[in-house]
Amino acid sequence: AGGGMIKVVANGRLEILSITVDPEVVSPDDVTMLEDLLVVAVNGALKQAQEMASQEMSKLTGGLSIPGLM
Repeated sequence: AGGGMIKVVANGRLEILSITVDPEVVSPDDVTMLEDLLVVAVNGALKQAQEMASQEMSKLTGGLSIPGLM
C-alpha cells in the first residue's frame, strides 16, 4: 500500500506473516495516515491470499463447484 511504503505478507490460511513499514512513512504528526495505509495493505494481502487459495482449490477440483469448500 502507499506505493510500496507498507508491505503485508499473508498465507493461504489468511494469516498475516509479516508487515514491513518504510521508515519514511512513520510520522508522529500523521498517525491516521499510517493506520489507513496499514488497513489497505492488510486487506490487500488477505484478498490476494484468498484469491490464490481459490485458484489452487479450482485446480484441485477441476473447476467443479463443490458446496462447502469455498
